Amino acid sequence: MRKGVKAALVGGVFTVMVGGAGYGAYNLVNGVTGGGGSAGDGPTAVKTGPPTSGEVEETARKFLAAWADGDARQAAAYTDNAEAASLALAGYREEAHLTKVKLTPKKASGARVPFSVSATVSYKGRSKPLAYDSELTVVRGRTTGRALVDWRPTVVHPSLEKGDTLVTGEAAAPPIQAVDRAGTVLTKKDYPSLGPILDQLRAKYGDTAGGTPGVELYVRHENSEDTAAGTRTLLTLAKGKPGKLRTTLSAGVQKAAERAVLRNDDSSVVAVKPSTGEILAVANNREDAFNAAFLGKVAPGSTMKILSAAMLIDKGVTKAGAVAPCPASATWQSQTFKNLTGMTPNESATFSESFARSCNTTFVKLIDEDGVTDESLTEEAQHNFGLGQGNWKVGVPSFEGSVPASPGPDRAANAIGQGQVQMSPLSMASVTATAMTGTFRQPVIVPKSLDDRELATARGLSASTVQQLRQMMNRTAVSGTGARTMAGLGADIGAKTGSAEVDGQEKSDSWFTGYRGDVAAAAMSQQGGHGGDAAGPIVAEVLRAG
Repeated sequence: MRKGVKAALVGGVFTVMVGGAGYGAYNLVNGVTGGGGSAGDGPTAVKTGPPTSGEVEETARKFLAAWADGDARQAAAYTDNAEAASLALAGYREEAHLTKVKLTPKKASGARVPFSVSATVSYKGRSKPLAYDSELTVVRGRTTGRALVDWRPTVVHPSLEKGDTLVTGEAAAPPIQAVDRAGTVLTKKDYPSLGPILDQLRAKYGDTAGGTPGVELYVRHENSEDTAAGTRTLLTLAKGKPGKLRTTLSAGVQKAAERAVLRNDDSSVVAVKPSTGEILAVANNREDAFNAAFLGKVAPGSTMKILSAAMLIDKGVTKAGAVAPCPASATWQSQTFKNLTGMTPNESATFSESFARSCNTTFVKLIDEDGVTDESLTEEAQHNFGLGQGNWKVGVPSFEGSVPASPGPDRAANAIGQGQVQMSPLSMASVTATAMTGTFRQPVIVPKSLDDRELATARGLSASTVQQLRQMMNRTAVSGTGARTMAGLGADIGAKTGSAEVDGQEKSDSWFTGYRGDVAAAAMSQQGGHGGDAAGPIVAEVLRAG
């Protein structure tokens, strides 16, 4: 073993042995005291610069020893926010009921010290072991010059955010047994993407689903008006009785969605049933637990052209069979727009052909026609597609898109899914469903009858507009930019590809939306490139399952 810093517990006394330079392993066990009351003894000059490896070792050792010993005040003294740290560390034992705490650091990386935690959760005669990993970072105090732990709630537990608290007690809501439309049980183990959504459904409907609460260690979030909605279970000491909650999901389509998003990192997909608005599947492949499929707020790229085309047709500006040239470039309000590299200009193209090829310049030229204003796209989105009014009641939190009225160059940028437009895969799946049926049906993941909530409404589209949109989307799927992706899915299909440029990203976000029969789906893959490259195969797999 190389020389370094080693620690051992000898006769109940924490002994530190220091060899040459370096930072070795040490073990802190409940019952070990943390030593003196400050990170350094005696008067010293105020230091500057990053903490040395020795300071990192000493500060981390004293902080972790005091925490393991249950001395919250002493441990907090080794942080740069003693008040917040003291409250959190005291609550670790008093509210979370965590004892027998053992902290085992792993190899440090500069000022960052990862460590593992093992403890016992004990509450009213029940107990269970708890184990997890966390980390701390040592920084230089700005005024004192001392080496201090940079205090963050995640030091205590990686699930904690500012204002959160660890609590052990009766669960805030009874558990649920979520089932799909056919009665198949949906579990986090079998459908990992549903984890956060099942938690949200439990928080909202657990009290009315007929179950009884158990005893749990959970994270209580700050500023949550609904106690149940503001919690996340970490450990169950005593199981409650679950109540059955029927969802609109399809286990088969959900399984396909879970599998499909694994094709690319940071990918999300949603599938809906256009004839009812019922959500059939929702899946995410992300390192975090963010439900980007429902809550993502990003530019949708050329998938937005479905809505833009509907607006232009509704305004009488053009028709699917009308001539709509696709020049190499088009300028609007001093900003020049171009098509994807390699697209051949076509001055005699029809609107349907330009749509199928995803020609940007066609749309830029058409938004300059009489009758089109800065508000036109916004009005189409809100009044006909039910977007952007903040009134969807899906059953869990969602984002239904934002299409703001935009003057200047952003009027053109919005029309091709850039500018100020924001969508989620859920909102784009809804756009496709509305385009193919002519009726806006607000997406839901639990039946309206469950709580008699008021769903959003919109007037929808005329039969003529629907016929033209379906013809253009079918052309895209059969012979346009979506043909390779949609091959083999039959005749009753439609699609639209998209790639959205994002500042700071080398590759664009990949978007794809399409329909097959009575299933519409939309997917987004961050930094996935062209629509057919990453998002397209995800949608195709989901449609095939549907």
